[in-house]
Amino acid sequence: MKLLIKNGHVICWDAQNRVQQLENHHVLIEDNHVLSVSPTLPADFQPDETIDATNCAVVPGLINTHHHLYQSLTRCLKSVQNAKLFDWLLGLYEVWGRIDYEAVKLGSQISMAEMLLSGCTTTNDMFYVYPRESDVKAEAVIEGAAELGMRLHAGRGSMSLGRSQGGLPPDSVVQDETAIVKDCERVIAKFHDAKPYAMTRIDLMPCSPFSITFDLLKDTRALAKSHHVLCHTHVAETEDENKFCIEKFGKRPADYMAAANWVGPDVSWAHCVCLNSAEIKLLADTKTAVAHCPSSNMLLGSGIPPVCEMLKANATVGLGVDGSSSNNGAHVLAEARQALLLQRVKNGADSFTAEDALRLATLGGARLLNRENELGNIVPGRAADIAIYDLNTVEFAGAAAQDPLGALILCHSPRAKFVLVNGKLVVKYGQLATVYLQALVTKMNDLVKRRFR
Repeated sequence: MKLLIKNGHVICWDAQNRVQQLENHHVLIEDNHVLSVSPTLPADFQPDETIDATNCAVVPGLINTHHHLYQSLTRCLKSVQNAKLFDWLLGLYEVWGRIDYEAVKLGSQISMAEMLLSGCTTTNDMFYVYPRESDVKAEAVIEGAAELGMRLHAGRGSMSLGRSQGGLPPDSVVQDETAIVKDCERVIAKFHDAKPYAMTRIDLMPCSPFSITFDLLKDTRALAKSHHVLCHTHVAETEDENKFCIEKFGKRPADYMAAANWVGPDVSWAHCVCLNSAEIKLLADTKTAVAHCPSSNMLLGSGIPPVCEMLKANATVGLGVDGSSSNNGAHVLAEARQALLLQRVKNGADSFTAEDALRLATLGGARLLNRENELGNIVPGRAADIAIYDLNTVEFAGAAAQDPLGALILCHSPRAKFVLVNGKLVVKYGQLATVYLQALVTKMNDLVKRRFR
């Protein structure tokens, strides 16, 4: 299968990871990967399908590095709209205890659909709520992603430290640690695909220092290393978390994670709002990556992460929208804009550029997922994960004539016009091409009204 994207304004990265804006260029695709990007069409290239990208920006598929997909079930829940993190969690654990396989699949598909429509082609998902009386399995998320055509890093998450043992979550939503490890092994064996361009990979994602034991942290890390899969968890999201870890463990969260060997190029930490300079250096020195979630940090009042400082230290930083209950949206390009605005609030107008924001959402995410030779750019050999945005819209009027990259990041972007994942069109003319979205929306609203209010 050969596909041609013709006459687009291609925004990609050169060999030094500097942004390029290539006017009137063509992207040639064969099967699931990019063949070439060229100002002229080779005479011998005969496409099976052509997308006319005239007056469109053609960018690498965006990468979301932190999410809890099922949480669209409880977005905008009125009782926690004004709560900070720990109170927000305490208000939601009981509601999340009602989830089952069907609800998790539907909620996950709603989150993924919104991301695909925004131009996101790959997402991480930390799914860690396994109520004791529920039929929930990791399969609910994996099955949902396959039906939509989204590239997925499915996180087998975990919580084992219930309230009776000094943790934050109620005992009804935590699991026995032996059962957790056994199911991690099962999910890896059944679903993890280590081959290039894999659509499904399994990562291990225990929830946080306040919901798992130190032994489970170490066991999970050892298991991940033995199977060569990635590790991801929340770290230093709030000052309350810092205080909890100091009181309970005698260490700040970053030191606690380092003591469990939770550092390295196969490890990423979400949020990292409350880091000091020594902890930033630890991230850079160990090549531990960070998933930055600006909207969630703002909505929960958690603070402003030191992203500029991390980047200056040469740490790897990707972009995350976080769970839909703490963002209430999953528009990944809009999240890149939020990342820019939040850093400028703290560090000034010249501290963070549109190029910086796009880099987080593409190259940074690819590096965090250990897939920088597969994802995050439009160059020969990379996966054909591509988002195409119509620049001839009122949202971009005037701005696109000045600078298409600036327009994408600084303006309020509408839906992508086309989105390809692994060489397949999953969004056509701003509509999902793989499932009937309105049926999902109707079903979702009915489910939430009945069970999740």
